[in-house]
This record gives sequence, structure tokens and C-alpha cells, in this order.
Amino acid sequence: MSSLKEEIHKRRTFGIISHPDAGKTTLTEKLLLFGGAIQTAGAVKSNKIKKTTVSDFMEIEKQRGISVATSVMGFDYRDVKVNILDTPGHQDFAEDTYRTLTAVDSAIVVIDVAKGVETQTEKLVQVCRKRNTPIIVFINKLDREGRDAFELLDEVEKKLDMIVTPLSFPIGMGQTFQGVYNRYEKKLCLFGAHGKQNEEETIVFDDINSKELEKIIGERPAAELRENIETIETVYPKFDLEEYREGLVSPVFFGSAVNNFGVKELLDCFVDIAPEPLPRQAEERMVAPEEEKLSGFVFKIHANIDPRHRDRIAFLRICSGKFERNTNYFHVRQGKKMKFSNPTMFMASKKEVVDDAFPGDIVGLYDAGNFKIGDTLTEGEVLHFKGIPKFSPEQFRYVNNTDPLKSKQLAKGLEQLMDEGVAQMFTKNIDGRRIIGTVGALQFEVIQHRLKHEYGASCDYEPVNLYKACWFSCDDEAVLKDFVNKRKKDLAVDKDGQMVLLAESAWSLKMVQENFPKIEFRFTSEA
Repeated sequence: MSSLKEEIHKRRTFGIISHPDAGKTTLTEKLLLFGGAIQTAGAVKSNKIKKTTVSDFMEIEKQRGISVATSVMGFDYRDVKVNILDTPGHQDFAEDTYRTLTAVDSAIVVIDVAKGVETQTEKLVQVCRKRNTPIIVFINKLDREGRDAFELLDEVEKKLDMIVTPLSFPIGMGQTFQGVYNRYEKKLCLFGAHGKQNEEETIVFDDINSKELEKIIGERPAAELRENIETIETVYPKFDLEEYREGLVSPVFFGSAVNNFGVKELLDCFVDIAPEPLPRQAEERMVAPEEEKLSGFVFKIHANIDPRHRDRIAFLRICSGKFERNTNYFHVRQGKKMKFSNPTMFMASKKEVVDDAFPGDIVGLYDAGNFKIGDTLTEGEVLHFKGIPKFSPEQFRYVNNTDPLKSKQLAKGLEQLMDEGVAQMFTKNIDGRRIIGTVGALQFEVIQHRLKHEYGASCDYEPVNLYKACWFSCDDEAVLKDFVNKRKKDLAVDKDGQMVLLAESAWSLKMVQENFPKIEFRFTSEA
């Protein structure tokens, strides 16, 4: 029976983040292949081939080829339990990604060699930087023509505000791509003539100045590689494990995920250097993973993972102690005990019941509506983990029921999808009309699609001219009452029953703030 410390030492929990189309889902899948978690890779891009990538399991994802919900997957590699959280790259689903980043200990950022650093990548990396999350960068699609490697490294440093140290470096690119030199392991990894390859041809190269190099890659590429490695050693800092773990320096790897190239090197280094589960800050105190008593928080809820069974699963990140099946745990917000007879771990949509789980693990708990995002489970202690954001929506529409016979299904579907954090719903005080607010337009389509396919309900939308939803509070009850009376037509309640001001324009919001200086307005409500 291994000890809690040993189990913690074996765990690595990380998120993969990128701009859409940088190859993030493909990289996730290739990592799973190396971990033996899947046997064949799905065709990500090809809509003709019905086999889709393992981590994109929702119907709409398969149709559109984008990840809209964070997938949680685990596998064993070199006696380490690796937990991957593959996040949506599309900006309309950024809120899901921000929340997921609260549940990881490190991150891998995927960058397209031709496009460089894109806006969504910048936003997501900022979230990691705020928390000092250690980051490894993977520059992808080296088998295609792209930008100069040094130019890309400069851009990563400038745009993402981080110090990098390349641990591998490409030999050529696109047509002339021959492979990469892995500085971390002092190995030359050669790219096969056909592109695709299962076993990468690797040659140990302790001395890059050896004449053997010319025989393998040719005179000119050998001279260029030596010059590039010399530049790296002069310009970039030496890799320092502590600095990486403190989020001060980021290693960079080059490869081609679709061709399975450079992925094993990335994974080998990741398993060596990535931090094991870290302490987590709760409002009450810092929680260390080695503590005997269990604690964990819900960072994601997914309705209908299997539409045939209408199941709803809450994803719990374990922060301390050992989670055991059929054991009573304390649901802090509801103040009641709960036990779980079939907690699951995920390999994308395939799931298996687990008897126990440890810090760093993500457990799926079947949920009949008890959980909200941000909820905490403990063995009795009242803890609230910090930093799980709920954002103010930027797009709003009235939602109308188009099938009066399915009102119940629509109400249930909307309630469950809102609990997932896909979007937020506000019910107007004045006429009871429902308004859905999202961070991006694509969510409206996802909601409509899922209501139809998962709940048998149909709806359409009507435009509503709104600028912002703001939560508000005030210590002076008389002022608050006066405000509520005067602004009746602009007020609504969110699904938790909190009052919200729906401002029509930036100007009207400014006027309200000036007229009611004692009231505090907030654009996020941190769960």
C-alpha cells in the first residue's frame, strides 16, 4: 500500500492551452498514444472520416471540429500518473478555460510555427502568469513552412511576457525539415522521409561538433545547427528547474504533433520537470496536498456526458488527502454530508469507476443538481478555494420557447446548462423574461443545439440591447432599497438569486454609478 506522499509524488496535472487550430487537440491525442491510453489516433481535421479525436466527444464538437468543453483525461507513463485537461481554444469558450486553469499545476502552450503567438494564447497565458503557473511551450507544425525559430522565440518572450530557454531546436523547416536536436537529452531526433513514423529515429549526440553530424544531416545543416546551438547557449538562460517551477522561465520544444514528432521528447521532459500537486490557497488558509484529510473543489460541471442516461457530472480537483468511494464527505455550501457510490476517472468520454483518488487527480461525481462551480468537499472543515471566476457576459439575447408542450424540458435544460457555466441566465424582475448572456456568440448556437439534442426542447433568440451585467451590493439598506425602486426596469436575478443590473450602454452605467456612489458594482462574481 503506497503512502499518500508517494501517490502525490507520482501525479502531474496540467492543462493544454492555445489559439484554435494550433494543434492542441492533436497534441493531446498523441500524448495519450504514448501513454498507451488509446491505440489509434482519430482524424482530427478530416470530416470525411467519421472517427473523431478522442477528447472531442460532444456532438457539436464532432460536427464543427472545435473543442467547446474541457476534456479531462488520465494515463500512466513511466510510473507517473499524468492528468491532462484539454481546453477549448475558441475565444467564445474562454470562461471554461479560465476555470480549468484553476485546477492545474502547470500548463503546455501550443503555438503554430506559421502563425506565431495569437490573441487567445496571450489572454490564456496572462491567466497562468497571474498564478505563476509553470509553462512549457510547444512550437508545432514544423513539417510545414513557418517562421524563423529565433524570430518566434523573440515573439513568445515579448508577447507572452516570459523568459524562454529552448530545450530542443529544429533542423530546417517545411520541405527542408530533418528533425530536431534535443538539448535536454543531447539527442538528435530525425524526421522520417515519409513524415509519419511511430518510432522516432534518435541518435545520442554528446558532442555536436563531431564529424558524424555532417554524415547524417549534411554539411550546411550541420554548420547551421552548430551556429544555432551556440547562439542559444549565449543568448538564453540555462534551464533551471526551480525557476521553471516558480513560473519564471519556460522551456521550449519544437515538433509536429500530427506526425507524432517531438511529442515523446516533450512528454519525457514534462514528466521529469513538471511540478507534482501544489498547495492550494483557500480563503481560510493554505491547504497542503500531504494533509491527511480530504479537500477538493468543483471547477466544471458537464450535463449529459452520455445523452442516453441524462447524467450530469461534477469534476472535482482533489487538493489534499485521499478520496474514497462510498465515504461521507461534507458539502461546504449546502452544509450536508454526501457520499458517492460510483466516482469516475476519465479517458475522454470513456469512464471507469474508481475506489480512491489522490491530490492532483480529477474525479467525476454523478450529480443530481447538488453542485455548483466553485463548491468544496471536505471532511468537515469549512474551506472555500479561491479564484474560480464567473465573468460578466458581453452578448445578450432573449430566449423564447418555440414548443409550448416542451416548457418543462426547456426549463430543465436551461438550468442544467447554466450550472455548467456555458452561459449565464438572468430573469427580468419586471416581466419574468429570460435573458441569456454569454462571453461569445458561438455559445448561443451550442445552447440551441444541446437543448434540442439532449433535452428535446427548442428555442429561438431575440436581440436585446444590453451592454453589461453588473452584480451590486451596498451596506446601507436604505440606499439599496431606493436604488432597487428607482431602477426596477433594469434589474434581474441570476440563477443563484443574486440581483443584477442590466445596463443598456456604457453611458447609462456611468450615470447609475455617479447617481449611486454608495453602491459597489462588480463585473465578475467570483464563485
